[in-house]
Amino acid sequence: MEGEDINCNSISITVKFSGRSIPISVSLDSTIKDFKSLLQPLTNVLPRGQKLIFKGKLLVDSMTLKESEVTNGAKVMLMSSQGLHQGDGPILKDAKTRPISRANLANKMVNQKTEFSIDKNCLDRWKVTGVIALAECNLKVLPDQVWACGPSTRVLDISNNLIQDLPTKIGCMSSLQKLFLNGNSMSDESIYWEGLTSLKHLTVLSLSQNHLTVLPSELGALSSLKHLNISNNKLNCLPVEIGLLIQLEVLKANNNRMCTIPTSIGECNSLVEVNLSSNLLTELPESFGNLHNLKALYLGNNGLKSLPSGLFKMCLQLSTLDLHNAEITMDILRQFEGWEDFDERRRSKHQKQLDFRAVSSAEFDEGADKN
Repeated sequence: MEGEDINCNSISITVKFSGRSIPISVSLDSTIKDFKSLLQPLTNVLPRGQKLIFKGKLLVDSMTLKESEVTNGAKVMLMSSQGLHQGDGPILKDAKTRPISRANLANKMVNQKTEFSIDKNCLDRWKVTGVIALAECNLKVLPDQVWACGPSTRVLDISNNLIQDLPTKIGCMSSLQKLFLNGNSMSDESIYWEGLTSLKHLTVLSLSQNHLTVLPSELGALSSLKHLNISNNKLNCLPVEIGLLIQLEVLKANNNRMCTIPTSIGECNSLVEVNLSSNLLTELPESFGNLHNLKALYLGNNGLKSLPSGLFKMCLQLSTLDLHNAEITMDILRQFEGWEDFDERRRSKHQKQLDFRAVSSAEFDEGADKN
């Protein structure tokens, strides 16, 4: 009988937003505020940026759907306020995509020929310096000469090209320390992680501005990694194995679609800076309190309503916290243990920055007067 009551109390609503029709089932006893929270991951619009209109009336947060006279089959219009979106903006009409298989991708790469020419002097320079700089060269595949450098390569920068395939032979660069793959057209099928995992000296990996939706467990094998940039993709989560990266100091994962962060993040106790802004997060794991070296945490443009209880108490080096467009108020922050000490560190850092700017400005003026 209880199940029947619940079913009778549930209604179906169609929300009209940016050319989309979003069907959603919800209890009549839900408040408009709760209803907005349900819409958040479906639209990328923060609850306080949502305006819901039904029969020409603006729905009020504190009222229930029943009190608002919203009935089964109702159509509700959603209007969003500019600047209150998460991730990479509001979710509009679904794009039509075609799945890519590894076989098709490999065949496509074999048939492509690059017009980029590399002379002997360039190749010799790569081998002597250990730095291969091929950013913004309009490459679709890596030239064969790149692989000829093998273990002598320390830095490989192929950012801002059109490369869609990183083969397993990347593993032949056994001394590679920095790898920049950002700004290509890489999908989940593009990267053969079996090759990457053999790069035991890799300290910097940049995969930003690609089309990745998932990171595999193999990421945890990059035990020397200190700087990981996976921003501006379409990632839904971080792998649990992120906790194996105990030397990781900087994690940039902003502008994705992550709803949760694994508890294992607390094992990355070398982290100094974490950027999770512009995702779909509503909470953070309590293990964030274990990040005792954390100095900067960026959480803006999420749906966070609170923070880990031990964040200010345990993270005693934290001095930068960005909560722009979050649901957390100053009244909530003041209730956290350790808030006063954090606020003092934050103000002290800000004052030092102001003092530095003042000194720099004075030195500039003095030099200008001498001239």
